[in-house]
Amino acid sequence: MLLLFIGSGDTDAVVPLTATRYSIDALGLPTTVSWYPWYDAMKVGGWSQVYKGLSLVTVRGAGHEVPLHRPRQALILFKHFLQGKPMPDAPTKVQNEA
Repeated sequence: MLLLFIGSGDTDAVVPLTATRYSIDALGLPTTVSWYPWYDAMKVGGWSQVYKGLSLVTVRGAGHEVPLHRPRQALILFKHFLQGKPMPDAPTKVQNEA
């Protein structure tokens, strides 16, 4: 099965999040995990919804070029996708980061 990932900045003026959500809804895919916040340490990093074969992940405060606007959250997003893990759904304290 091919797994797809769609990332979107929630302040993207080029491809607004609402347009992305309408496009995904038009596919008629069943939702497997409803809209939920994901966390970067103790703060909401964005929101996610998982469909059969597709994950939509938003990044809070990011524009069209997510890694440019929110590099830390973009890295978390890419790592979780590549490892096949869901986005972190609970806040965690961050220990000394380098």
